[in-house]
Amino acid sequence: MEDSVEKYGLDLHATMILEEYREKWSVCQRIKDIVLSSIRTVLDESGIFVTAVEGRVKTEKSLAGKLELKGQKYAFLSDITDIIGARVITYYSEDVDKISALMEKMFDIDWENSVDKRRILQLDRFGYQSLHYICRIPKSLYHDPNCGEINEIRFEIQMRTTLQHMWATIYHDIGYKSGVEIPVEYLRNLNRLAGMLELADDEFSRIRSTITDYRRRVTELVASGRFEDVSLNGDSFDNYLRLKPFDKLNHRVAAINQAEIHETTLKPYLAVFRELHFSTLGDLEQLIRVHSDDAFQLAVLQIGGTDLDIISSVVAVQNLCSVYILKKGLGVKGLEWMFDILNGKTSYNASRAARIYEHALHLPFMKDLNN
Repeated sequence: MEDSVEKYGLDLHATMILEEYREKWSVCQRIKDIVLSSIRTVLDESGIFVTAVEGRVKTEKSLAGKLELKGQKYAFLSDITDIIGARVITYYSEDVDKISALMEKMFDIDWENSVDKRRILQLDRFGYQSLHYICRIPKSLYHDPNCGEINEIRFEIQMRTTLQHMWATIYHDIGYKSGVEIPVEYLRNLNRLAGMLELADDEFSRIRSTITDYRRRVTELVASGRFEDVSLNGDSFDNYLRLKPFDKLNHRVAAINQAEIHETTLKPYLAVFRELHFSTLGDLEQLIRVHSDDAFQLAVLQIGGTDLDIISSVVAVQNLCSVYILKKGLGVKGLEWMFDILNGKTSYNASRAARIYEHALHLPFMKDLNN
């Protein structure tokens, strides 16, 4: 059986609001569930990654405490806009604005009672920042003809970054939860920490923006064929592979036996190229341009006398690297080293390297090296 609301020692007005809260608690829970589900759906569709989407209905004890402090401020329960609360925590500050735009499209916003605490901080202190929207669920999003209050009761959405959330949590725990006023010297240390977090928030966003711009430039340079201007790294290699630079050689090799090509990832070869000290995509272009004919002749020796009718799409890049390594005079040990990088050290790598070397001995460039 529910305890009497009189146990909180509130005046009659506050007690009546608390009674109304009890009556509408189940509706508030429904609103919270609808809001969280809607937010998660729209975030998934938008592709914005967030740390968390949280929600709660204010507990009776928490509401009683609020009414005890400022119950005369509210005429009815509906005047309290944070009975139902949702929170979206993002990685980057610019995503707060993106998410707020999604919320504006999805919910009816009470602009008069919404507040952007990011813009009202006092200049002489760092503090808790977030964007607060007071909202209603529009009938276009969800409507139950048997429960009109779902579209009438307001709720709050807080949007903030992970670091802002960490600051707010720490400050609330230290500053309010203890119930003890914090001495000025300790508050100063807290505000210094808040300033560091704010700078970190800004720096994470700046770095993200810089990396995004870099990736865009790499994509443009690769698409334009300016390979010498592009450093070899994970991003540029991925962009380069989208151009299918090894396909021409693969199709030449497949034609030896009229074989099909089985597509598989070429990404592990990035580690090989790095160890070979290739520094730009231009180095890969030169590898293909200079060594493709020898790599093809090596493939002829490998599969020309077989009935192999399926080849892997790694054949071209593997043979190009094999030819390059052998021309550098690294021999069978160099080939084994390549397979160690690709597959980890296994006894199979040595035998595989020996077979390639044996085939390669019949190539003209190998005869020149051995003379």
